Amino acid sequence: MIGRISGLLLEKNPPQLVVDCQGVGYEIDVPMSTFYNLPGLGEKVVLLTHLTIREDAHILFGFGTAEERSVFRQLIKISGVGARTALSILSGMSVADLAQAITLQEAGRLTKIPGIGKKTAERLLLELKGKLGADLGVVSGGAVANDHSSDVLNALLSLGYSDKEALMAVKQIPAGTGVSDGIKLALKSLSKG
Repeated sequence: MIGRISGLLLEKNPPQLVVDCQGVGYEIDVPMSTFYNLPGLGEKVVLLTHLTIREDAHILFGFGTAEERSVFRQLIKISGVGARTALSILSGMSVADLAQAITLQEAGRLTKIPGIGKKTAERLLLELKGKLGADLGVVSGGAVANDHSSDVLNALLSLGYSDKEALMAVKQIPAGTGVSDGIKLALKSLSKG
């Protein structure tokens, strides 16, 4: 319904903001990852938004990137994960870190986030596997090794290697390596292991 807000930043009280859009002040809840990248008070801000309508409230959530909003929307589709929990997850780890945790099936990293227990973490890993993770081209440390790492990773996954094996091989490829050379190097490192 409301997909984007552009206006002047009036208030910053984590996790809530007030953005003035031509005389109307919108209260918007944002994850801390977005909060830390906000401009100063009185400056122009643009946020992508998601509107949640409940029986007792209309709540507007704001995000600095399309990736964050997309992950938020995937999270709230999961049974037992509400908007506040999704916001907490995005505040506790970056999209890249979350994708890596899902790819490597690391429940321990998710349970470090306040409000996420072992069962919720396992449900997140199960529900988001294949929807978030290796397809984002995320490799060790939450960084993209080079422009072709996601292509190499996908090639290894399609050859039947596990997410963990593929990620370990991709992180050993030097930055700037082409796709075909990257696949060769990855396969060579996998055959040694």
